[in-house]
Amino acid sequence: MTVAVGVGAPARAGDSNGNLQVRLGLTGVLFDESVKSVSTDLGDLKPAGANAKLGDVAVPTATITYFFTPNWAVEAICCTAKITAKGTGLLAPYGDLADAWVLPPIVTLQYRFDRIHSFQPYVGAGVQWIHYWPGKADNLLGATSVDIEDSFGFALQAGIDYDLGDGWSLVLDVKKTWLDTTVKWYGTPLGDVRSKIDLDPWWLTASLGYRFNVEDLFARRSAAPIK
Repeated sequence: MTVAVGVGAPARAGDSNGNLQVRLGLTGVLFDESVKSVSTDLGDLKPAGANAKLGDVAVPTATITYFFTPNWAVEAICCTAKITAKGTGLLAPYGDLADAWVLPPIVTLQYRFDRIHSFQPYVGAGVQWIHYWPGKADNLLGATSVDIEDSFGFALQAGIDYDLGDGWSLVLDVKKTWLDTTVKWYGTPLGDVRSKIDLDPWWLTASLGYRFNVEDLFARRSAAPIK
């Protein structure tokens, strides 16, 4: 005789109404930067046309969303990326002014509208923090080192989640963040150079998600049969 003793519930497959979703995707980061000032130990360069532009980047991203209710959720998205600032105007001859690796997590509180067939649109608002690892300056600038201050700002979000069934979904997401930073170059022929920049990037993401219940991760399968 075989008796099966069950302890807990067996783990289930994905659940389109589960309370946790993980996603992997590709994000385009489109900077809408504005250089507010460029100053040196010898004076202000901004009126003379000193400017810079940040290059847009495409990076893989990971996202996790926790659902408190069917309509309310909190999301965190992150990646690592390398950004490059190129001189324009008076600074164009100096080429790449600086580059640095960044960690730019965004956390938002979302409202998820009820599904229309397989489509679930949502909106969100939150914050972003960007940490910059020590960067380097182009040799043409003549700086011995460059420092970029961390950024912190507000974020808005809109997106749509298309349910593929069994917990799988395709997600298209747009975020706009408002941030600024100060970049400092040390040891240039003009002395130390300081620039205040509004970054204000767009984050355009396409991702594949999998949704399930957190409890299922810890559910115990039925115990081995007792013979």
